[in-house]
Amino acid sequence: MEDGRVWAFEESLWTADAEHYRESIDESALMVVPQPPYVLESEAAVEAVSRTPRWDAVRFSDHRIVRPQEGLIVVAYKVEASKGGGETYVAHCTSTYRRIEHERWTVVQHQQTPPLVAEAQLEAG
Repeated sequence: MEDGRVWAFEESLWTADAEHYRESIDESALMVVPQPPYVLESEAAVEAVSRTPRWDAVRFSDHRIVRPQEGLIVVAYKVEASKGGGETYVAHCTSTYRRIEHERWTVVQHQQTPPLVAEAQLEAG
């Protein structure tokens, strides 16, 4: 999968509907998110992701892609997401995709780390 398609796929995970999530998240996925229960596996990860709010707009920065072997893609980035009413979310994230079949990829790992308190205080001050 070329870089542009990787980033379009990642963006869709932030903005698309629950059905898209269910199709995109691997049945053996592991996730770490900043709300309890923090670590999610398999169907619990799929359920949690399908219930998360949809963002109207996302912007990636400091983004990187590595391909450690055929059929495996790892991305890392900073996301700034927003939606109506002025709600925003910032985090540093990683996702790992594996190819299931020709041109079909699923997320097997996703992690989100919001800015640390000390970092946020430095940026505000």
